[in-house]
Amino acid sequence: MDIFGPQRRVERIKSRTFLGSHSERFFSSSFNLTPFAKLAEYEQRRSVKTDSLLRAFAELSTPLIADAALRLKIPLRICPPGIRPVASNQRLAGPALPVRHFGSVDVFLEAMQNAQSGDVLVIDNGGRLDEGCIGDLTALEAKNCGLAGIIVWGAHRDTPELRQIGLPIFSYGSCPSGPQRLDPRDLSALRSARFGDFQVEPGDVVFADDDGCLFVATEIMDDLLRVAHEIWQRERRQAEAIKRGHSLREQLDFAQYLERRAADPSYTFRKHLRKISGAIEE
Repeated sequence: MDIFGPQRRVERIKSRTFLGSHSERFFSSSFNLTPFAKLAEYEQRRSVKTDSLLRAFAELSTPLIADAALRLKIPLRICPPGIRPVASNQRLAGPALPVRHFGSVDVFLEAMQNAQSGDVLVIDNGGRLDEGCIGDLTALEAKNCGLAGIIVWGAHRDTPELRQIGLPIFSYGSCPSGPQRLDPRDLSALRSARFGDFQVEPGDVVFADDDGCLFVATEIMDDLLRVAHEIWQRERRQAEAIKRGHSLREQLDFAQYLERRAADPSYTFRKHLRKISGAIEE
């Protein structure tokens, strides 16, 4: 499942300037694109890849992505527990557009100046729950500029309006008060976002659904989605077999496992699952 193509290890969005209204983006890839050369072609190709990513995730979930990462021994960054979609059944997948909030909405608008269709705005508000750092106007602007959604390490407000807008938004709750502060802004404002105990950077990919939110590096996306899809197929077969009356214990030779464990206490269930290629856990 080649989502990002053979250039996935070298294609990276770089920012020549992070501040100012005339920020310029250029792209480095094995196509040897110079700044602004073939820009429309690159954006079209990137849009196709983002659409492919969304289609691949449509039948998957964050638990499947997490299981695939564990099986491949790939580093995985999972958002702290508690993040939820503003509306039920929302899900998203796309390249991260990180931003740090210092009390004013202008940093979100500036990030959107350089956004590409399908990007996910990832907001670092330090996990604060005493202010809603985004509301309906920010969400509408994000939707109108083609963003796939918004992830907030913090809280939102204007909940009914956000649900009506329909843009996938994930946060840690709501707060009626907007920011009452204006902290000094530093150079990291548009370069990265802290999220819990890890950092999100341009080039990361975000997945989010009802079970939570996680981030992975673009470079391993093809292998990750392939294995996640294999796990999904195996679990669907197991689920259908259970519905037909073939119990999960039978499918996994559970009685045989108990016999083996009785003879060898070091024989774990995970060893057994790997032996029969029926892994439902890692």
